[in-house]
Amino acid sequence: MASSTIFPSLNLFQSKNSTKLITSTRFSGSRQQLRPNSVKCCSKSATAATEEATARQITVKNGNDSLDICRVLNGMWQTSGAWGRIDRDDAVEAMLRYADAGLSTFDMADHYGPAEDLYGIFINRVRRERPPEYLEKVRGLTKWVPPRVKMTSSYVRENIDVSRKRMDVPSLDMLQFHWWDYSNPGYLDALKHLTDLKEEGKIKTVALTNFDTERLQIILENGIPVVSNQVQHSIVDMRPQQKMAELCQLTGVKLITYGTVMGGLLSEKFLDTNLAIPFAGPPLNTPSLQKYKRMVDAWGGWSLFQTLLQTLKKVASKHGVTIPAVAVKYILDQTAVAGSMVGVRLGLSDHIQDTNAIFSLVLDEEDVGSIQEVSKRGKDLLRVIGDCGDEYRRA
Repeated sequence: MASSTIFPSLNLFQSKNSTKLITSTRFSGSRQQLRPNSVKCCSKSATAATEEATARQITVKNGNDSLDICRVLNGMWQTSGAWGRIDRDDAVEAMLRYADAGLSTFDMADHYGPAEDLYGIFINRVRRERPPEYLEKVRGLTKWVPPRVKMTSSYVRENIDVSRKRMDVPSLDMLQFHWWDYSNPGYLDALKHLTDLKEEGKIKTVALTNFDTERLQIILENGIPVVSNQVQHSIVDMRPQQKMAELCQLTGVKLITYGTVMGGLLSEKFLDTNLAIPFAGPPLNTPSLQKYKRMVDAWGGWSLFQTLLQTLKKVASKHGVTIPAVAVKYILDQTAVAGSMVGVRLGLSDHIQDTNAIFSLVLDEEDVGSIQEVSKRGKDLLRVIGDCGDEYRRA
């Protein structure tokens, strides 16, 4: 549980029967009192016969707002065009294959090229071609990344209506909100307007993406019913476990992670390669590979990364799975993590079988210890980069 030294605005008073969290008077009167576990994310109850199904699904919840999601989400950044041309019909067919295989939660954004439009076509195919109970399991999570303008009610409403129209849904399952500049407190205005839209039924759950611990605390104290924060999190980037997870444990807000397989760097493809020799290794020919190679450089360099890949390969071989499966499972087992993203190149390639193997994978103490030993050799990225999302706000 978080202490008041880590979150100085919060004071814990513990009695024999209960623990209460009181906000200090330095916050405005409009802010609500936070209570431990006021936001919950809990796996469904299960019998032995449904253990894998339980491992697959989780519920993120805040008060009366809740949403069941698959613990491995299909990330749709790859539909933006930089990974290769996407054929609309092939992409939608691929989405159906993923959903048919139980991978039925899709994560997208207003700026991911045609992602929201593809989801709209896909969900209509589901309505026409699949039974009603199938539709109930499909989830479409999107993000709104507004420019630096005044967050009026009408402006927020207009933008959310665009996503609803593109995705062809009356209510967005989850709207994850991003903000560029913390010196502008307009993010609180935007979130309050989003909460109003939730009350109107246009959004089912309000969430964040790339917010840091300090701002998450402020948002919760302002009474915004946030269910999750989507952040970068991998074996290389363990920043969320250093500050964010502690606040999440205290309040119940959960993490949805991206960059968990580092754009494919955490895979057999890059094992035993030397990128220092031109054309000797696989090309870093996608935005995600280039992005996460920079993260490797900041963490400890390619030689240490090879040691990590070799360790992950040993664990993967022991369990009969792939390196990406081990990398994702390791993060799913971390404090406060509800789900992890795996990018999908719809219509170009798929990894349905490998992804489904994650749900039955159990990492033992030896596995975890060997991974931690290598991971901790790298630099502390919290010191190098800053807290969650700070990589997007550095000058």
